[in-house]
Amino acid sequence: MNQYENTYNPDLIRERSIMKNVYIWMTAGLALTGVVAFWLSGNITAMRSIVSNPILFYGAMIGELVLVVYLSRRIMHMSSAAATFAFALYAALNGVTMSVIFLAYTGTTIALAFFTTAATFGAMSLYAVTTKRSLQGMGHYLMMGLIGIIIASVINIFLRSSAMYYLISYIGIAVFMGLTAYDTQRILTMSRQMSGTADEENYIKLSIIGALKLYLDFINIFLFVLRIFGRRK
Repeated sequence: MNQYENTYNPDLIRERSIMKNVYIWMTAGLALTGVVAFWLSGNITAMRSIVSNPILFYGAMIGELVLVVYLSRRIMHMSSAAATFAFALYAALNGVTMSVIFLAYTGTTIALAFFTTAATFGAMSLYAVTTKRSLQGMGHYLMMGLIGIIIASVINIFLRSSAMYYLISYIGIAVFMGLTAYDTQRILTMSRQMSGTADEENYIKLSIIGALKLYLDFINIFLFVLRIFGRRK
């Protein structure tokens, strides 16, 4: 028997959906990130500490990376309460690191980038849940594209090429649009298979790990869009 399965219950499938719960968790994570980032941006003392203290800023970034890796690999071995806390902590830490965007960009630019991202993300999610085409074959190519973006970004730290900056940003948007559709379809498949069979603990944990995937897709699209819009100020 699958480790996520309990007893098949058709009534339960009608009452709950992992896919729906994933979007609720993702929205809650984005809201927490936004609240933390906005609150910190209005706190002069806090912003001075973040900007002037590399240990604090990069410590938060390292903490985010550790939490993402840990959740991705160990979530099914955690309690639902621990998984919830880890996801909330990650969203809050991301709010700390993203608070600096309020220093670099205008509120109008940030709002425009957010709504553009929301529309793009929504369109790709809608495509994923309505298309009859399997997107599973895209996974390897998208991961190669992601690795290429990381390598190119590191190289451009030294080159400081404006052309490469724009190219990386546009390719980054394309890759994470693809990942949004790919991850959405995988979560939808999981939801159809397990929504009525997973016990409450696993139901919450599967929802959180799905939310984390889509949260990362959304945030990365947003940051690449912001880079493009911000350069046009």
